Amino acid sequence: MNEKGALTMKKGQESGSTRRMIMTLLKMKGPLTIGALAEALGITEMGVRRHVLQLEQDSLAKTKVVRQAMGRPMHVYSLTERAEEYFPKSYHNLALELLRELDHISGTEAVNVLFEGRRRRMLAQYSPMMERRSLEERVAELSSIQNAGGYMAEWNREEDGSYVMREYNCPIRQVATQYRKACQCEQNLFEELLDATVTRSECMAEGGQCCRYAIVPKPTGKPS
Repeated sequence: MNEKGALTMKKGQESGSTRRMIMTLLKMKGPLTIGALAEALGITEMGVRRHVLQLEQDSLAKTKVVRQAMGRPMHVYSLTERAEEYFPKSYHNLALELLRELDHISGTEAVNVLFEGRRRRMLAQYSPMMERRSLEERVAELSSIQNAGGYMAEWNREEDGSYVMREYNCPIRQVATQYRKACQCEQNLFEELLDATVTRSECMAEGGQCCRYAIVPKPTGKPS
């Protein structure tokens, strides 16, 4: 990399760092004015305004005009809902704690009932998307559904007419590692949505690199 390229990268990193600090200030202290942000960061208001404008363009910050009893209206800035994605979340820890508490109070069967209820709700939600479609179309639709849920899914058709779907990310991995019923319910859900035989040969909750599903059409009955 030449000197010009290195300088450009450094400036980009510095800009990203400043915007991150602005987001942190808005998260902890907001809403804030440009002046308040500049004072907290020790940079010029012009510099802050440039970063805040970029955050607005990225739908990470929003402005509100606050009218004062005297003087000009004041513009204050705060974070949008989208910006929440940039801050750490521990939802899986809370979910695990609640499941463990239920397990302790009512036993494993009560936990399994929860997972089965989730499977039924998802089946009711997604079944209409599978109606009057070929198996290949259903596999493609299921992959899209999983991608929308953050599973990083892809699929392909094998030479023998079967299909393979792989998921490279598992948003519920921490839960599934301790409660394998979650994986069983997912496999059962796939079989019901696809109306096919689904076999899982690799699982991230068991240390695999991905969750791999082989999908085979159900055998058609032969006339007697």
